[in-house]
Amino acid sequence: MELRARHDRAAATPRAQMIEALALVTGLFLAASPWIVGFNGFTTLAVTNLIAGLAYMLLLGGLGTSYERTHSMAWAAAAIGIWTCVAPWVVAGDVARTRSITSNLITGVIATLLALAAASAARDRTDSRGGSRGRRHPVAGDR
Repeated sequence: MELRARHDRAAATPRAQMIEALALVTGLFLAASPWIVGFNGFTTLAVTNLIAGLAYMLLLGGLGTSYERTHSMAWAAAAIGIWTCVAPWVVAGDVARTRSITSNLITGVIATLLALAAASAARDRTDSRGGSRGRRHPVAGDR
């Protein structure tokens, strides 16, 4: 129960909420980018972005409800961000156009950075939980 309460407090921080909100918007944009940016005619990249965007939203969108598993999910989300960057050159067909490349590169970089921030937040929370148990932290003025 105490561990669950600790994770709930960590997920309620402004940093975690900001990362979660930005990740949801990024994943939603990635999923809808073929229709927003206008490269929906490239079906392989459109389907790739749709699936990657939905997966990204599922991985980082549940940050508040499953904070204890965030570290591993964040690394999977970072892989999706990297995939988004290289997808215009990897998927089948002639999909590497200026609009699709620019959209995927910007979205992929943002997705990767958000995923790394989520992994960092989860790691920081884990480190502070395990490393300071039983020790008293000095207060300003203590000698």
